[in-house]
Amino acid sequence: MNQIQSISVQELAKMRKEKIPHQLIDVRESYEFDLCNIEGHLIPLGEIEYRSDEINKNEKVILQCRSGRRSATAIAILKQKGFTNLFNLRGGILAWSDEIDDKILKY
Repeated sequence: MNQIQSISVQELAKMRKEKIPHQLIDVRESYEFDLCNIEGHLIPLGEIEYRSDEINKNEKVILQCRSGRRSATAIAILKQKGFTNLFNLRGGILAWSDEIDDKILKY
């Protein structure tokens, strides 16, 4: 079972609105996070392995990047460390800008 679970930006927006417990991890680089972000916890992909103790194992964890590729890579790394509660944000921050909040910069 190597399937990566994912959620849409609409599902994340609904979770936020309904205050459903989750953790959002942004795996982009800090300069990208500074350009625009959707209030995730920044752990760049290159640091994900040694900073995995910052990730909650007891609630849904959503990983996001610009488009969804790096967050999928981060999920693969974290699964090897025993995480099972991980979801990839389909389309990343680009989809968030397109579908939820057009004030989020596309780059």
